[in-house]
Amino acid sequence: GTGSSILSALQDLFWLSKSKVEKQLQIISVLQWVLTFLIMGVACTLILMYILCTDCWAIAALYLAWLVFDWNTPKKGGRRSQWVRNWAIWRYFRDYFPIRLVKTHNLLTTRNYIFGYHPHGIMGLGAFCNFSTEATGVSQKFPGIRPYLATLAGNFRMPILRDYLMSGGICPVNRDSIDYILSKNGSGNAIIIVVGGAAESLNCTPGKNSVTLKNRKGFVKLALRHGADLVPVYSFGENEVYKQVIFEEGSWGRWVQKKFQKHIGFAPCIFHGRGLFSSNTWGLLPYSKPITTVVGEPITIPKIDNPSQKEVDFYHSVYVDALIKLFDKYKSKFGLPETEVLEVN
Repeated sequence: GTGSSILSALQDLFWLSKSKVEKQLQIISVLQWVLTFLIMGVACTLILMYILCTDCWAIAALYLAWLVFDWNTPKKGGRRSQWVRNWAIWRYFRDYFPIRLVKTHNLLTTRNYIFGYHPHGIMGLGAFCNFSTEATGVSQKFPGIRPYLATLAGNFRMPILRDYLMSGGICPVNRDSIDYILSKNGSGNAIIIVVGGAAESLNCTPGKNSVTLKNRKGFVKLALRHGADLVPVYSFGENEVYKQVIFEEGSWGRWVQKKFQKHIGFAPCIFHGRGLFSSNTWGLLPYSKPITTVVGEPITIPKIDNPSQKEVDFYHSVYVDALIKLFDKYKSKFGLPETEVLEVN
């Protein structure tokens, strides 16, 4: 009757509204991380300097004193917070794309690991969501394993940003930090290194599956020195969420990018996603494309205090082969044609 029709219409309206609210929460959760990635460090530094010039200077002075006292904490495993890692905002972040973590093999808690994450993408969104939050259930999928996502050491010189990053289990990607975690923090540690780094980000664009790996062997040497097993990780869809202007080799644009990469550690990219209010406009929000991160089979690595170049080259080749096999095994399952080839540069 009429009453049933009205009730049905109200129910439809209610669920529609709930869906819209959830979508807006997803957008907000992603936007806050994009702004954190792009401007939080600089913004917090400027705000702190401004407070020092006001009547509230004592607050800034106290924080700076704490900063000096706490300076080496990032190099010693950081200060992770399970509360922060379990924030509901990360689940909205996950569902925006959505992001998914796929486990293919068990990891022993009696071993340490170095995960090689590929590709970098513009912001490494899959790496952050999967390993610096609990949104995709990394602790349930790999019980007893503590993941540490490694990122630029310069981020940990920025006030407030450093504490925010450490709360998610993020650490500096330098030798001191990695040596500490793999040698003085027990077993069951997994350091996630985005091997291609800034150089790889310069080539990421939708429809392209390429990694910068041929001359990246430092992570293999670290694994050998500590006897940490290597684990190839590939994120299908990481390159799909932003569109980038790719400068050709030899162009002025690529020259500027490489100079920044060499002297500062990151390469400025000209990229865009969708707008805040419409997917048909340009903006800083990534496109809502699925990202599926597949964690491959661990490669057993012996402990060699001073590995030779021949030993490093051998295990590097084993790792490259394992990454290609992982890509080939799962590419068709996650939307790529069987003819797709992973380009290793």
